[in-house]
Amino acid sequence: MGNGNSLGKLIIGTRGSPLALAQANEVRNKILSFNNLDPDEVDIEVIKTSGDKFLNTSLSKIGGKGLFTKEIQQALIEKRIHIAVHSMKDVETELPEKLVISTILKREDVRDSFISRKYSSIAELPLGSVVGTSSLRRKAQLLNKRNDLEVVEFRGNVQKRLEKLDNNVAVATFLATAGLNRLGLEELINPISTNEMLPAVAQGAVGIEHLYSEKTEEILAPLNDSVSKKRVEAERAFLRELDGSCRTPIGGLALKNNDEFKFMGEIISADGKEKIHKVWQGDWSMAEEIGREAGREIKSKGGKNFF
Repeated sequence: MGNGNSLGKLIIGTRGSPLALAQANEVRNKILSFNNLDPDEVDIEVIKTSGDKFLNTSLSKIGGKGLFTKEIQQALIEKRIHIAVHSMKDVETELPEKLVISTILKREDVRDSFISRKYSSIAELPLGSVVGTSSLRRKAQLLNKRNDLEVVEFRGNVQKRLEKLDNNVAVATFLATAGLNRLGLEELINPISTNEMLPAVAQGAVGIEHLYSEKTEEILAPLNDSVSKKRVEAERAFLRELDGSCRTPIGGLALKNNDEFKFMGEIISADGKEKIHKVWQGDWSMAEEIGREAGREIKSKGGKNFF
């Protein structure tokens, strides 16, 4: 063993999509180099999740976010894997007992990208255009801006979605810029300003989940980006107050500027007709508290009809 990793072979659990595998491999490479381990000491195990099995149904109809994590978390609890690599925007705010997320990699670009073979922006879309997305948030944000558009369900990996555009199922769709970067698909990147489309909570962040263990935390410590972690924790605190499943369109973004902290949060009705959006500012040391407070305030403004 390179430096005596007492876990024996370290097994990383992940979903099998190209993006999930790219993220798991990035984590594997970092663990190997930071801990001076041999390549055969860290393996990747692909775990099929419910979210990967039902590709033609809207997530909100079949149970929301946990669909991409439940089976993987079960494998952690049963010690079939040691760590799990997640896109943090897929992780529910309440973790199963005994599991922790100790590590957030340096966060990627948080923005959504507008993807179309014919048009370069939302504003350019002709009246009545058909846009594909499986995200309730993106759908609501889009309809809030352009209630003339028709939105159709669009799931599957990047390649599948591009095929749907080529087959004229829709003229445009959205993908997270971070995912396009990680997949090396820079030519598709066409970012939308966060003022125009506030991202999902924790978009662009990759987290590592595991059973609490000092040894595991020691191995992962060099991979953690403390600023990214604090931003994600503030956003997740916001979401937790809103009880955010996939069923309510919610956007949230935490930003650090020197010692200043800025939080933008919003909820939108599913039809896009109503939107509550606000910006909070304060001290960076209070990031998580401000996120929580923002969630409470937006929840009280939204009232029951929103959720």
